[in-house]
Amino acid sequence: MKICIIGLGLIGGSFSLGLKAKRSNLIVSGVDMDPSHAITAKSLGIIDEVTTFEEGISQADLVVLATPVSSMENQIGHALDLLQENGVLIDLGSTKQRIVNAARQHVRRNRYVATHPIAGTENSGPTAAFATLMRNKMMILCNKEESDADAVKMVENVFRDLEMRINYMDATEHDRHIAYVSHLSHISSFALGATVLDKEKDEQSIFVMAGSGFSSTVRLAKSSPNMWAPIFSQNQENVLDALDAYINKLQSFREIIANNDEEKSRKLMHDTNEIRRVLLGIEKQTNS
Repeated sequence: MKICIIGLGLIGGSFSLGLKAKRSNLIVSGVDMDPSHAITAKSLGIIDEVTTFEEGISQADLVVLATPVSSMENQIGHALDLLQENGVLIDLGSTKQRIVNAARQHVRRNRYVATHPIAGTENSGPTAAFATLMRNKMMILCNKEESDADAVKMVENVFRDLEMRINYMDATEHDRHIAYVSHLSHISSFALGATVLDKEKDEQSIFVMAGSGFSSTVRLAKSSPNMWAPIFSQNQENVLDALDAYINKLQSFREIIANNDEEKSRKLMHDTNEIRRVLLGIEKQTNS
């Protein structure tokens, strides 16, 4: 099987390493806007050969778009133009609706399968990639009824080889939900990091007191701006809805603290502890 990966960072690189660990008959070529990333990816065994966008896609059985979502939106039509007759195209983007829309009118839309592996770290580039990134994580497959059955089956088999759990969702529904459980988390982390950095200008010792709670909360602020700025733009409406709800909750919490109402503060936190039960239930389902 020949695979071409467009974008050789954390996600594209980890996809390749994970699949190479499971399948011995793979030939993986790769393309990256940064030529040094392509060279590094080859030296790390992520890809077997550096190629061009046109040549790589035209020779591959499976083409993987792992670029920023704004690039995917522009690349998908050209990629479908170049795809082999029985080739399959997937994207690994964190937004789905605009990418799906960009492919919808193409005569070869049926060879495209919209996917989102919900996996990642705050690190970026080919050196951040590792083979088990996607293991036991969720893979969302969107609008599968718009794709050929054999294309869907190939993609499902690939992600099962990566030991991912597969779920199916409409692209619009995906973008609405992901704004709350992923995009809002990153915005919160970036905002917290920016707030503390502003304060640190006046109080150099502030980071001396930064414990594990701060480190875990702000971890996502180390994520790639080149990846996340397009995500926020593409999912703008849903992200704004999530932000408005979050800001309202923060304002309510502020008022409780301003009124020195410990009982309401305690109740709000107690009610929110319910998320522990929800997450534990999901974890048990995952491991069963």
